[in-house]
Formats: sequence, C-alpha cells, structure tokens
Amino acid sequence: MTKDTAEFDIVVYGATGYTGRLVAEHFVREYGGKANAPKWAMAGRSKDKLEEVRAEIGAPADTPLVVADASDPASLDAMCHRTRVVLTTVGPYQLYGDALVEACARSGTDYADLCGEPTWMHEMITAHHETAKKSGARISFSSGFDSIPFDLGVLMLQKEAKQRHGSPAPRVKCRIRAMKGTWSGGTAASATQTMKAAARNPKLLGLLRDPFSLTPGFEGPDQPSGMIPRYEDELGKWTAPFVMATINTKNVHRTNFLRGFPYGEDFRYDEMVLTSPGDAGKAAANALVELVKNPFGAKPPKPGEGPNREEREKGFYDVLFVGEWPDGKRLHYGVKGRYDPGYGSTSRMLGETGIALLDCKAEGGIGTPGSFLGEALVKRLRDHAELTFAVEE
Repeated sequence: MTKDTAEFDIVVYGATGYTGRLVAEHFVREYGGKANAPKWAMAGRSKDKLEEVRAEIGAPADTPLVVADASDPASLDAMCHRTRVVLTTVGPYQLYGDALVEACARSGTDYADLCGEPTWMHEMITAHHETAKKSGARISFSSGFDSIPFDLGVLMLQKEAKQRHGSPAPRVKCRIRAMKGTWSGGTAASATQTMKAAARNPKLLGLLRDPFSLTPGFEGPDQPSGMIPRYEDELGKWTAPFVMATINTKNVHRTNFLRGFPYGEDFRYDEMVLTSPGDAGKAAANALVELVKNPFGAKPPKPGEGPNREEREKGFYDVLFVGEWPDGKRLHYGVKGRYDPGYGSTSRMLGETGIALLDCKAEGGIGTPGSFLGEALVKRLRDHAELTFAVEE
C-alpha cells in the first residue's frame, strides 16, 4: 500500500502499556466521533489485552486491533504496510526498537516515539537515515516531553528573534522555572539500559557527553556544560543541572543542523533548572547536582508503573528561553504545559505529532519534531494538548 491508500492513518503500537494506553485515550477523548477524525488502530502483543484496554478506555468497539511483537519482525513489517504513521511507546527502544525503525524506513511509513536514548538514536541515524530519505519515511524520535517543548521553544524564539532583531540569537538559555511530575518505570528502564550499554562500551560515553553526537559531520562551538550551579544576575536566581538536558540539547542541535542552520553555525545552548535567590537557592542547586546523578533513587519504579490520573492532572511545567546577542539585546520566550510532563502531557504530544505527520510534506529521513513539523506542530499542541507558546515582554 502507498501512504495515500493505507488502511489506517495512525497505529498506536504499545497501546496496552502505561504510556501507550494514555496515547490511545487521547485519541478517544480528543477525536472520538468527530468528522474527519484520523483512522487509527491499537497495536500490541496480545489481542486479548488489546480488547481489554479498548473497553477500559471507552474506545469504540470497532476500533481496529493489530497484533504485533518486537520479537517478530514480520509482524512489524505487516503493521507498517497497513498504516501511514506508527506511534510507538514500546521501550527501552535500544532493546525493542531496532526492527520497527528498520521496517518503517524500508516501507516509507512515518514514525514517532518517545525516545530519550541518544546512543541508540545515533546508531539508528547511521543505519537508517539514508534508507528513510529514499523511501520518504519521516522518523521522528523524542516526540514527547523530551524533547518537544525544548525543541519547539527554541524554534519559536528564533522565529521571533529574526522578526524583532533581524538575526537569530547566537546564545539561548533554557531555564526550567517550575515543574511537577513523577517518573514512570519506562523512563527508569530506558536510563538504566543506556548506562548499562555505556558500561559495556565506553565509547558510548563520548556520545552521551557530546552535544553534537546527532549531527554527523558537523561539530559546533564549545557549549556551556550546564552541570555547575551558578547564580544568574539577570534572573536573580541560582541555577542547577537539568536531568533531561543530555538528550534535549542534542535534539535542538539536530533540528538546527537538519534545517540548514537557521540558528547559525555558532549557536550555543544549554538547559538548567532555576531555584531561588540567596543561600537557600544555592543549597537547592547543589542538592539538584546530586539528584541528577541518581534521579530515580534507591528503588526506581518498575516498567508499567507511573503516576495515577490525579497525579497526572495536577502536574505541569513552565520553561523559559532567553535569547542573547553580543550587543546586549535579549528576548524571553515561554513554553508552558498542563498535566504531568512525562505522561499526561507527553501522551498528548505524541498523539499530535502523529496527526501532524499526516499533513507533513518534509522529505524523509531521521529527524526531530522541530525539523519535520515546526510551527504546524506548535499549532496542534496549542489547540489539542493545552500547551502555550508565547513571547514574554
């Protein structure tokens, strides 16, 4: 089948898992019964479990179910040939993602995931980017909280920068002003697998440390480390390391790289958490240094575990981007989201990435939400996922 004649618009693969179920709920809640809604299906290893989840989330009884298993490449090939877009929550991706990326790249099927595993992403780019370019498949990694608010926040700030000041900001600081959310077992498992892989192959540590490990052939300027607490005079607060900066910064640089350097080849970017002024802020910043070293504690959550509905609905995030120019000009831009960032908001972001891909005209390859979708995805997130993107005067 071609993309235009595929049986489904979107398949949610991993719909019986914790996050996949939330993505399926998003389609039911946001598009159920509406005209021109995407034709979507739920996919997973067990038909019985799919039927159970379909009933539990209130999806129509005729919502199609697709049986596919990461250990059975033929089933993944068959699934890819039935749909225009695959959304996958089946991770850790370095354990379960290879065959699906390969199948999508070969078949020309668009793909989005929630991957925050940069060493695996580097491997997939090397192995399948050219194949995806030839087939037209758009492979979009990191299509959730890592790294959409950050990737698109920089993209939108730079758009405003060019309109207001005539040039992109050569330096952008991302500062997390507030965030409330909890970890799931899937996130903990992905981080654990990444560190195990690095322990087996020390070369992977270089990829984890290198902000340009996802921009093959391009090595930009030295980047701020973001790992040392410091006081920022302009904002009047202490800053501390942000646990997700390792993946987000790489995706921001890849978007700049794939779009032909609209931010400039001398672009510098980092991400940190704002604490507070004075000694209390300094103490909090130093405490966060230790938290980044072991974010999950002594008893990390198990796969399949995550925040309950009440916790997800009480979650939120507030991210500030500060563009700076050598002559002292500055531009502030804010991105805010309702719901737990890693799950309540992430599930909505992944769902809307899938719908935006249906209308995407970008050429194929392995990219980012920012490189493929840009402002089209910003609009969908504003309209359907309760995110806000705005200049702050």
